Amino acid sequence: MMQDAEQWKDELEAIAGIIRKAPLETAIKWGAEVFTYEGKNVVSYGGFKNFFSIWFYNGVFLEDKYKVLVTASEGKTKSLRQWRFMAMEEIDEKKILSYILEAIEVEKKGLKIEPAKFKAIETPEQLEQAFRADLSFKAAFEQLSPGKQKEYMVYINEAKQEATKMKRIEKIRPMILNGVGLNDKYK
Repeated sequence: MMQDAEQWKDELEAIAGIIRKAPLETAIKWGAEVFTYEGKNVVSYGGFKNFFSIWFYNGVFLEDKYKVLVTASEGKTKSLRQWRFMAMEEIDEKKILSYILEAIEVEKKGLKIEPAKFKAIETPEQLEQAFRADLSFKAAFEQLSPGKQKEYMVYINEAKQEATKMKRIEKIRPMILNGVGLNDKYK
């Protein structure tokens, strides 16, 4: 678990201690400690290979007066923002608490980004070929919800090379045959 990252052990304990000073409830979600306000995710923290961070689930709405927030995955992340640290000396309790209190106010106001409208995606040709070769595979795919179908098609389409697309189809085949969505383990 990223909250157990040994290389950042002391730093993560310091961050967790600061977050716990805020008027938030603690929950375990996705195997990690998440701090909530009236059931809504506000903030969490974790250690990664090259940094440790705090993230704000609705960080897009924060003023970011110290210009410390970054988008975790450009082009994909809509609302979440991270504050990354490289050393214990960068941890500033007063600044962190001010961001957390602002994040709580965002939740009180009910601000959130509305999900994008569903856009139909064309079935990748490689997947169509796999369906023609195995009708039970096609039938299993058709039993999935439209959202799960879309996750799989996006996953295949993100690959640039034909060989990678084919490898991805073989990887997901057992999941589809078992009626499992690509990202079910994260939900």
